[in-house]
Amino acid sequence: LSELPPLEDVARPPAPPREDAQPPERDGGDAPGDPQEWLDVLGSGLLKKKTLVPGQGVDTRPQKGQDVTIRLKATLEDGTVVEEDPALTFTLGDCDVLQALDLCVQLLEMGETALIVSDAKYCYGAQGRSPDIPPNASLTLEVELLAARDAPDLELLSGREKVRLANRKRERGNYFYQQADYVLAINSYDIALRIIGSNSKVDFSPDEEAELLDVKVKCLNNLAASQLKLDHYKAALKSCNLVLEHQPENIKALFRKGKVLAQQGEYREAIPILKAALKLEPSNKTIHAELSKLVKKHADQRNVETEMYRKMLGNPSASGTPRKCKDKLPWSIPWKWLFGATAIALGGVALSVVIAARN
Repeated sequence: LSELPPLEDVARPPAPPREDAQPPERDGGDAPGDPQEWLDVLGSGLLKKKTLVPGQGVDTRPQKGQDVTIRLKATLEDGTVVEEDPALTFTLGDCDVLQALDLCVQLLEMGETALIVSDAKYCYGAQGRSPDIPPNASLTLEVELLAARDAPDLELLSGREKVRLANRKRERGNYFYQQADYVLAINSYDIALRIIGSNSKVDFSPDEEAELLDVKVKCLNNLAASQLKLDHYKAALKSCNLVLEHQPENIKALFRKGKVLAQQGEYREAIPILKAALKLEPSNKTIHAELSKLVKKHADQRNVETEMYRKMLGNPSASGTPRKCKDKLPWSIPWKWLFGATAIALGGVALSVVIAARN
């Protein structure tokens, strides 16, 4: 349904520090007795990790797609604690949590405790998190990796479990959409749709099937909205059509399909779709406004086309002064006109022959 740019690559851990190397100065200072340097995870200085308590070895690091459990403590630059969770569980690499965690936890060894200093870009960004995290706030995260296990087999999940998992990914997509991070929103909706569309070895009840369809339609509608924000019109149109295959009278899908077609200049196709949506919900002011705007644009478009054809066909000017036909017929006269004139002429000749024969 969409092609997403990959997340920023994670830098490789540096070579072991030299004895004379000194860690960079950071607010809050280094942990006592800690020989490790700060690791610049992305190479930009915006996300750094430092080991406080060593883990059980590199081969114990978790892999993307695994469900990991961590102990988390998050503080602002002034030391205010804004979040504590003794056992936070999420799927690594699915953007279920702060990007700072998604990018750094994959570098932790089992049992390791690390300090992560992150720019707001990889936390709560320009929006912040009301009421405790202000906009553009950097965070310091103390993280301990407690467990890592393979994610559950989607084929063995019950209908309720699939609905619950897909809804969690959809809600994460809604969060990113509200943060105006439409790329990550698309990523979360895509993951939810893959969960719903995965094969199953378990029979679902009719109610479970209906719930899965409902989540699928919500994800596709939200996916179309995100794709529309990024001007991915072809992908957005496909998402709308998938909704309408299941629910031909889905107002959101009809409205967004009309908007996509309008953005592509297809006013003639967009107007009847918006009219269908308005018929389903006559009091919807948003549809009213969009339809009125499109009708006017379509009228302007037709006027431009009419003027263009008038110039091409060489019609009389606005002064009304007739012009004599010179030379041969202009190339711009449509062929159907020539065929019509030829037919009339042949008809006249045939009529003359019949009259002559009778005389």
